[in-house]
Amino acid sequence: MASEELPSQFDVVILGTGLTESVIAAACSRVGQSVLHLDRRTYYAGNWASFTFNGLLSWIEDYKNQEEVNTTESEQAWRSLMEEGEDVLPLSSVDSSISNIEVYCYASEEEEKVEETQPSATSSDAVSEETNEASTEAQDTAITDGSTETVKTQNAEDEMSEPIQEQHEISDASQSQEEKEQPPISSPADPPAEVKKKITYQTLLKEGRRFNIDLVSKLMYSRGALVDLLIKSNVSRYAEFKNIGRILTCRNEKVEQVPCSRADVFASKQLTVVEKRMLMKFLTFCLDFEQHPEEYQDHSEKPFRDFLKTKKLTENLQDFVLHSIAIVPQETLTDVGLKATQHFLRCLGRYGNTPFLFPLYGLGEIPQCFCRMCAVFGGIYCLRHSVQCLVVDKASDKVKAVIDTRGQRISCSHFVLEDSYIRDEQRRSTAHGQISRAVLITDRSVLTSESDQQISLVTVPPLDSTSPAVRMVELCSSSMTCMPGTYLVHLNCSSLNSAQEDLSPVVSRLFHVPSVPGEEPSEDTEESIKPSVLWVMYFNMRDTSDLDDSSYSLPSNVHVCTGPDSSLGSDYSIKLAESVFHQILPDEEFCPPAPNPEDIIYDGEGPQAEGAGFDQTNNTEADKNQAEEESAAVETDSSDPAEKIDSVAQETPLESAQTPPSEE
Repeated sequence: MASEELPSQFDVVILGTGLTESVIAAACSRVGQSVLHLDRRTYYAGNWASFTFNGLLSWIEDYKNQEEVNTTESEQAWRSLMEEGEDVLPLSSVDSSISNIEVYCYASEEEEKVEETQPSATSSDAVSEETNEASTEAQDTAITDGSTETVKTQNAEDEMSEPIQEQHEISDASQSQEEKEQPPISSPADPPAEVKKKITYQTLLKEGRRFNIDLVSKLMYSRGALVDLLIKSNVSRYAEFKNIGRILTCRNEKVEQVPCSRADVFASKQLTVVEKRMLMKFLTFCLDFEQHPEEYQDHSEKPFRDFLKTKKLTENLQDFVLHSIAIVPQETLTDVGLKATQHFLRCLGRYGNTPFLFPLYGLGEIPQCFCRMCAVFGGIYCLRHSVQCLVVDKASDKVKAVIDTRGQRISCSHFVLEDSYIRDEQRRSTAHGQISRAVLITDRSVLTSESDQQISLVTVPPLDSTSPAVRMVELCSSSMTCMPGTYLVHLNCSSLNSAQEDLSPVVSRLFHVPSVPGEEPSEDTEESIKPSVLWVMYFNMRDTSDLDDSSYSLPSNVHVCTGPDSSLGSDYSIKLAESVFHQILPDEEFCPPAPNPEDIIYDGEGPQAEGAGFDQTNNTEADKNQAEEESAAVETDSSDPAEKIDSVAQETPLESAQTPPSEE
């Protein structure tokens, strides 16, 4: 649709392709509404997007260089499209939802060692070449959803065929003369020690396509609103998921595993026998705390930590429950803390030993999944295409049309837009929160284990009473978000200052930050046992989740979708999408199940797949059998959860969730 004139009438026009907007688009299209879905960006998902390493460098450059479009030049064209009794409401052309972007490279800037037959490029040439390639690639693949899907499918095949473990090489030349003269300690039969290949900045650029770096850091609760919606709508068929293998915490300057389930509690070496009994007793109470109101009613309006003290939990256990199980701020009220703890416990065992899942290739896949569903049912998508202004009927104070960036007037009954498109003068309240974010590329895990292919959730309690707790997600290469031999680490907390000021102390506690690029820590020191930071980006993201319709001065049929909130899950965004959908269509079901691709009939041509760009492989008998198994799994999902703890494959279309290799 990029070079064609769009239809002049739609039921719903949606501006922005973030998670909330994409879910609304899919829900409206599914029940027969005509949907036009636009985004001024060159990529899907907005602030929920995932980038390759080179693509992220291009995004940083473009974001810093964006400029406000001068509306006075196009105002005359708007006026020519106005009718009597109409007014114009201009929209913002600049995204200011992200600020304080700071990037630091700690990997060696030296040239990557290559074979003599290969010419080496200078650092600046390599950066320019890779960046231009990434920018061109983003433009080529962002025009249609189909082309993007084709590329991602090819990437998946290529990366799945690569070995998970990075190949190591042995270099005798690197040994000093003294080492050569020393007698060998091991017997001649022992294999020589492997030398880890040094990762340079050129390596990161060369392997940049292996990275999928999220702007937002979230996980999926196995019984959360997002997973339930993916199952109900059959959108889960478009993505694959991996279990979070462990939950860690940083206590007394050490990273250790948090006991969550009954087995973890009794196997824990960090807890005394008395602490194990106390923790099990409290977790058992939380599972059905509503049945015992006498135990918490007097504390329902008091902080959750105060309630934990009344349960005689040790300081150690209080930190476990507050920051790693309930995962709530210290000032959270007792009612909220108990519900969060209960939700955590009920999510255990559905797909693995922790309550969480993560989508392969990053969180940016989830909004695209809902965009695919919308397109299947007739939604029209245009990237690099926005709305300049809204046409408002003065008599009814409702939007009756929009004027896009090409000067076309498009009529609509409802208009949905992302918060970042709204101008300051259209806000009744400009107060909002901020989220501090950091993205790190490191050379090893914060806690080594038998398997190096585990996704870890790490909670860092506040350094003092005034600082917030920091949440960290460490992703391994089998999550398809980083190259083998590296880890992608996301840090997240509520902002007090800039992201760098909030998060750099935590980064220094958990990681070795070289004073100069490529510096190695001294052996037998505390820094030598920490993972080394190769590259880091800090930035702040606007959090408008506390705002509602009363916070904006907009027509009644304009619906605002706020951006990502600071919580670990995505329940807020899904509930907001459902609320907006019912404002638009109060009598319709929200995201009813979509038929299987082979059951869709187009103009009497018989069953066929969803169409170009959505069918990743040709329909085979195996695909049909899998779809039948998934359908049967949905029907049996209401059975007793206790029967499913040890079986992931019996659970619904999300049975593609992968367990860490050590668990398989």
